[in-house]
Amino acid sequence: MSDRLTSWVRTVVPALWAALVAWFVGLGLPAEFADTLGGLADELIVPAALAGVYALVRWVEPRLPQWLARLLLGSSRPPAY
Repeated sequence: MSDRLTSWVRTVVPALWAALVAWFVGLGLPAEFADTLGGLADELIVPAALAGVYALVRWVEPRLPQWLARLLLGSSRPPAY
């Protein structure tokens, strides 16, 4: 896999995980919270989940087994810049 494709995959796959996390969080949000935000709950949850998931995965990446890094990041090999 080329470095460009690797970098793309290592960005998109954590974003998909973050979208899944945001969806699960959105299912459990109380209606009052969504009403307080005036309908911006979805617009705020997804970017916050993306930032959190991506930061967490990149932080633990050196300590992850190769199979888990591949699952969470899409590739266990970082691109060479």
